[in-house]
Amino acid sequence: MMEFNRVQFLQNKTILVTGATGFLAKVFVEKILRVQPNVRKLYLVVRASDNEAAMKRLRAEVFEKDLFKVLRENIGEENLNTLLSEKIVPVAGDISTDNFGVKDSNLRERMQKEIDIVVNVAATTNFDERYDVGLGINTFGALNVLNFTKKCVKAQLLLHVSTAYVCGEKSGLLSEKPFVMEEIRNEDGHQLDINFEMELMKKKLKELHEQDCSDEDITLSMKELGMERAKLHGWPNTYVFTKSMGEMLIGNHRESLPLVIIRPTMITSTHSEPFPGWIEGLRTVDSVIVAHGKGVLKCFLVDVNSVCDMIPVDMVANAMITATATHAGNSGVHMVYHVGSSHQNPVTFGEIHEISVRYFTKSPLRSRSGSLIAVSKVRLISNMALFSLYMTLRFKLPLQVLKLIDIIYPWRSGDKYEDKNRKINMVMRLVELYEPYVLFKGIFDDRNTKSLCANQKEDETRNSKGSMFDFDPKGINWGDYLTSVHIPGLITHVLKK
Repeated sequence: MMEFNRVQFLQNKTILVTGATGFLAKVFVEKILRVQPNVRKLYLVVRASDNEAAMKRLRAEVFEKDLFKVLRENIGEENLNTLLSEKIVPVAGDISTDNFGVKDSNLRERMQKEIDIVVNVAATTNFDERYDVGLGINTFGALNVLNFTKKCVKAQLLLHVSTAYVCGEKSGLLSEKPFVMEEIRNEDGHQLDINFEMELMKKKLKELHEQDCSDEDITLSMKELGMERAKLHGWPNTYVFTKSMGEMLIGNHRESLPLVIIRPTMITSTHSEPFPGWIEGLRTVDSVIVAHGKGVLKCFLVDVNSVCDMIPVDMVANAMITATATHAGNSGVHMVYHVGSSHQNPVTFGEIHEISVRYFTKSPLRSRSGSLIAVSKVRLISNMALFSLYMTLRFKLPLQVLKLIDIIYPWRSGDKYEDKNRKINMVMRLVELYEPYVLFKGIFDDRNTKSLCANQKEDETRNSKGSMFDFDPKGINWGDYLTSVHIPGLITHVLKK
């Protein structure tokens, strides 16, 4: 039985996880500790000054979180602490440096002798990240993780978490295929050269330092360079461009090391494990839901018929464990798995909007003064030109009047113009960053993930409790999930209401 196999597979395994304080990584680690306390060791890489500081960070940002309350209740505080001290090895490290920058040669040797599986979840997910940071973590960081994995004598697999949106702005059915670097050409027919991108970035950074630019100016220039290079090569933003190049590098340099690439879509709160609705931070579609609930969203750029591809975080973690158990030790394997819902169980932005309106009408949020916030339907506009026109007529023209008043009556209290102008610019920036996703026309083919799921289901006698490693998107009822799990989860864990 595969379910038994997955639990059994994890027994006595030593697993390294990068980006261990991130949302997905935490859920992955919690699941392993909960279902297989006899895992041998979990090396967790986090940014910190030393290993003691790394453990402190892990305690504060991972193990003391609500996410671990089920495990804490199951085995008790004392046993949990014992389990953590026996199984968790904190590693103060940074994937953008060689060997994660681990200076302690004893620790490094121990890791390279013991590690069976490497799971790379570390990433910077800001759409408009600085180009130097994005290249350092998402692109060359992935290569550093691969090179480290190759030095691990027992390494059976590298599992690399990417994103489904490495597809750029393609439409139609998007297949689970690894990138072929030679095929990547921009509109002028120029081939993408990753080393050239790195050199270009370094040259620009050097120029900025030589010109004695302020840190703010350097950040801005580096962000602009990232977006410019991404768009030149056909990607909408720095995040997905640098993630794509990371996939290309590890695909090209993997040799015979088994490599699995997981490409999740938009990750949302837990569907069922360890309990429903756990989430951390506002993720893509959530900031829009929350802005709507707070009554500040009056209009937004979105195609109501576009599919919003979401997948609960626990399902992604289950797919990661299943893919690892399936492919570990399969020399030469290079598999890509889309983990999402658009192909088998699509939900549109229009449907999500309806559900959100119903939810906040029935259970309105309270404002700071304690009064209930009334929500109305949001004006949804489905192309950028119309949206810009709407913003101009509805907000920018009245704003010019405010500016005039500020000039004519400079003694008026408060800087209304600046404040409103800032808000409008913020909306426009958000809309520009989100545009490729809210008007997205692609559907992610997930036949590899589907057959992984089917094999798993075949192998397990469906006990009444259902599957222990479920990641079948067909099992999600979007109305129920959003209304009873996800939105309440956002309110409890993110808005802390």
